[in-house]
Amino acid sequence: MIDISAHRLGEAEQQLRTEVREFLAKERATEAFEPRCDAWMSSPDPAFSRRLGDRGWLGMTLPRRYGGHDRSPLERFVVVEELLAAGAPVAAHWIADRQMAPSILRHGTEEQRLRYLPGIARGECFFAIGMSEPDAGSDLAAVRTRAREVADGWELTGTKLWTTGAHFAHAMVVLARTDGTPEDRHTGLSQFVVDLPHPGIQVRPIVTIDGEHHFNEVVFDRAVIPGGALLGERGAGWSQVMAELADERSGPERFLSTAPLLAAWVAETRDAGADPVTTREIGRLTAQAWALRQLSLAVAAELARGRSPDVPAALVKDLGSSFEGEVVETVRRLAQVEPRRGAGGLAGLLAEGVLHSPAFTLRGGASEVLRSVVARGLGVR
Repeated sequence: MIDISAHRLGEAEQQLRTEVREFLAKERATEAFEPRCDAWMSSPDPAFSRRLGDRGWLGMTLPRRYGGHDRSPLERFVVVEELLAAGAPVAAHWIADRQMAPSILRHGTEEQRLRYLPGIARGECFFAIGMSEPDAGSDLAAVRTRAREVADGWELTGTKLWTTGAHFAHAMVVLARTDGTPEDRHTGLSQFVVDLPHPGIQVRPIVTIDGEHHFNEVVFDRAVIPGGALLGERGAGWSQVMAELADERSGPERFLSTAPLLAAWVAETRDAGADPVTTREIGRLTAQAWALRQLSLAVAAELARGRSPDVPAALVKDLGSSFEGEVVETVRRLAQVEPRRGAGGLAGLLAEGVLHSPAFTLRGGASEVLRSVVARGLGVR
């Protein structure tokens, strides 16, 4: 395991934090955005993403030769943390910047790196991930989408479900079976970078309980893609996906999705005067958030050293998702406000938190799956 108290941010990171806060204050002053809960999932704003790209705050850890900025994972952590705490509209670029850029850098061909990475760093190339399927959600090894080698490249057939942002993505990374059968589990899976839109691919909206469209069903109807679309090695898809999950599960988005709600509640109780129970609960939630932040920061430090801390990353995701839901329930129980969709301030943020919280413990891996990862990592049987 890792020492969560071992790393402290330095002067350069603190200066960067100040710059990001000043930028966000100006954006808010011009009403460029209103804070939202779960903004990294539900608030796409391509223009905002481009402004971040102009400032060098996307593709931060990528090499300069691919349009990046050669900055550290810890500097990226600071930027991401501030954006999430502000509830900024980062959903358009989120998947591309968080995990597809590192994956393409690690596993992609030089042609793929030059084609996609500069656009990601500019905030102009957005990605979706094709993993979950109707019969393979948390059990990712059971995917049935098939990639068959043909004269023109690869032919994809199958269905992906709960694909976030596929309706505005320029490309998606698809996990498909190239060899064997679903019973072979972890062998015979490969990844492909698929450009969108595509005549053989249908993107069908899934409207959630809040009436919004974040998710999609993506159907591949014998869609032919170039041979150069293969990402990494044929048959190495499972190990590549597992490497990506450290990036996906360990970031501050796993405990800061409801940070704008918590901040709004704290501000309201400060103005109105908090009773002892409310004061205690605010202190408890703040302490939990700080502990989760230290764990997430330690994982970022491990990634900066070139390691793959999959067990601590699973811990961040499991504990963080539970914490986010606890924030919603605590505010709902104690705040003197009714959740109202479309309302400003605390009432609107609470409504968003209530409607989004059922997904917190599912996306990125169900809690039961994450706990099995942690148990295996600790040698528990």
